[in-house]
Order: sequence, then C-alpha cells, then structure tokens
Amino acid sequence: MDKRRRDFIVGSLLLGASALLPKTLTAGSAKKQRYKVAVIDLMILKRQKLSAFDLAKEIKADGLELDMGGLGNRDTFDSKLASLDQRQEFLKKSKETGVEICSIAMTGFYAQSFAERPTYKQMVGDCLDTCRKMDVKIAFLPLGITGDLVEHPELRPAIVERLKVVGDMAKKAGVVVGIETALDAQGELELLNDIGSKNIQIYFNFSNPLKQGRDLIKELKILGRKHICQIHCTDEDGVWLENNTRLNMPLVKETLDQMRWSGWLVIERSRDANLSPRMVKENFGANTRFMKEIFQ
Repeated sequence: MDKRRRDFIVGSLLLGASALLPKTLTAGSAKKQRYKVAVIDLMILKRQKLSAFDLAKEIKADGLELDMGGLGNRDTFDSKLASLDQRQEFLKKSKETGVEICSIAMTGFYAQSFAERPTYKQMVGDCLDTCRKMDVKIAFLPLGITGDLVEHPELRPAIVERLKVVGDMAKKAGVVVGIETALDAQGELELLNDIGSKNIQIYFNFSNPLKQGRDLIKELKILGRKHICQIHCTDEDGVWLENNTRLNMPLVKETLDQMRWSGWLVIERSRDANLSPRMVKENFGANTRFMKEIFQ
C-alpha cells in the first residue's frame, strides 16, 4: 500500500473515532472548562434585566451572577425572580444566549445588618427558594459594612447563630451559601468551624486581602479547596486586571491548580479609572478577555 493511501485511511479512522466522542470532550467546550468566567448583572448596570444575558454574551463571559434586587427597609428583597413567569423568562434567555447563571447574590446585605435584621430568615429563604427553583447551586451573602467582624466583633455570636440557621436552610435547598467577610483567612476558617455547616463556605474576594496588605496566595492556601465555593476575581477599581501590578494572576492560577480548585471566577470590579463606569463593554470586556487568556 502506498504512503498516500495509508495516510488517507489512518486519517479517516481518526476522524471517525473523534466524531464518536461526547461533545463535552471536544476542545473549547464550555463543559470541559475547569474555570469559567462570569460577570455580575448589577455591576454591568443590568440588575435583574433580561438584557444582562445579551450584554454578558457580548462581553464573552461564560456566566452571569444575578442579584436578588434591592432590600432597604423591606421585609425581603424587591425581586422579579419571585415571579414564576419572570423566572421562566430568565431561564429561557440563559438557554438562548448560552450564558449560564452561576450564582444569585444578596448584595442588599452590603449596607444592611445581617446580624440585626428581624426578617433575615425570610430574606435568605427567598433567595434560597429562588436558587432551588432556577437550579442555581451558589448563593452569595456579603456580611457587609454593618456586619464587619473586624470592626464589630461584638456581633460575632449573633452572626454565628444566624449562619447556623442559614446553613440548615441551605442544606434543605441543596444550595451552598458563600459568605464574604472582613476577616483574614485564618479568621474565616475559625468562623466556618464555629458555624459547622458544609453549606456555608467562603465566597473569596481578591480585593479584600490586597487592600489590607495581606498575602493573597497565602490566604488561598490557608482556606483550601473545600472552603471556597466561588471567587470574585478582581481588585478595587483603578486599572484593568492586565495592568494590575499587585495582582499576579498567573501565580493565582498556578496556586488554584495546585489546590485542585475549580469553579466560577466572577468579575466584580477592576474598572479603569480613566473610563466612565458606564463603559461596561470596555471595562468588563477587557477583564473577561484577560481572565480567559490566563485561565482557559
């Protein structure tokens, strides 16, 4: 058999074999990615708007973190997602655009006291119910300014007791609640130990250790793979991620690889100070592109 004919037969066999492989194993498949990159509807100025999915797709993000809406002095969140029709529209849009819903955020707690609000069970319960009905596995709960355990250590007993309750609620809903605190990594480990629930984990934010002058890499290693459910993978506003000299993203990836962590990297800030905050495509497009270059 001549060489050209042999090469043709071998090539045909290989092509046929590759066609039989599951689509999830093909190069570039979103399902295969160890790390996926998302943006936040609130931060791209599309809070609880269907058009957030189209914009996220234009930015080339893999996913979107949805917000539960405003809180203020209400008993619970002002959320469109409480409506069955609205939830179905959001899920339909997610499927149409291919932009996954990576998590649902309770950002109203940034400025409200989780330790003191009397209807916290209703608030968190509504978010967990929304997660369950939309098949979203991560809920984000920031303890916020009024729940800062460094500034207000006296709130720790109340926060621990309430998070124990939330942990039980999350377990029943099949959801992990990712909390963001002002503590260092060792302090967060101790907090998680006091809470004692696998359904309460840390939603790690790169900017927290960076702005406090702590070692980001060391903090990741202290917390470890099992205690980090999701990551806000940006710094404070000022420069894009690619121009940030205090955030070594290739080293971050190397560390997460060594930890065998996988999951969603959610872009929160790192907007260029020379650009308008309304220049969403420019700011978040640049950061998404950079994150994908490093992690995918």
